Amino acid sequence: MTVRTDLPPALRRATELLAVRGIDPLVQDGYLDTLRQPPGSVADAEGTGIQAFWASKAGAGFYRFAQALVRAVLKGSRTPTEWLVLPSKGVILDVGSGLGHVTGVLADSAGGDVVVLGVDISAPMLARAARACTDSRVGFLLADAGRLPFDDGCVDGVVSTAVLQLVADRAAALAEMVRVLRPGGVLTVMIPSTKHGPAKLMSALPGGVHYFDDDELPGMFAAHGLTDVHVRRKGSFQWVRGAKNPAPGNAPVR
Repeated sequence: MTVRTDLPPALRRATELLAVRGIDPLVQDGYLDTLRQPPGSVADAEGTGIQAFWASKAGAGFYRFAQALVRAVLKGSRTPTEWLVLPSKGVILDVGSGLGHVTGVLADSAGGDVVVLGVDISAPMLARAARACTDSRVGFLLADAGRLPFDDGCVDGVVSTAVLQLVADRAAALAEMVRVLRPGGVLTVMIPSTKHGPAKLMSALPGGVHYFDDDELPGMFAAHGLTDVHVRRKGSFQWVRGAKNPAPGNAPVR
């Protein structure tokens, strides 16, 4: 494919990463559609249950309400940017970016030399996110978390907040995040870690929500070869951070 030169900087950078896999995205509503799906549709791999609900206009509206409620009530859900070990340059991937709130926070926290790409399966949410975000360092893509449309080791950091518990194949999604992360890069995931306390509010969401045991996600990180794994618990939420083993001769991320 030919890299688009008529796009904002972040989306142009995204097309460069897609080019290595020969994906020719459709540009619509301010985001790149790597699945070339009609607005409101959902990828086959995520086409049932809660993923299909989030892809609908009703789901996008409900998500906006639920996200505002969670941010207001659950302090543990707020992004601890000082703890994430964000890269100072390159590309950060926000997997399951929804309405783009965390995507914008990551861009503000990482600095001017970083591009942040939000990836989500919901076209309505991406359209809202693209309209709301005016930062040229931020771009959004319609893509499947279980089949990220990027080459191996091409992004400098990956963050995913309150998404993995909604994905049917959590191991596959985590494996994709690790695959696209460059050696030495850091992956950070936030999930609800208990069925007790304020996180029970999430049980009202349509479809199934997986609540992680305290050791489950750190164990998945280790199983996928991530090292220097750190866990931070905030209220009913758990943040887990790990580094991908660097290439020989490169120092590990601290």
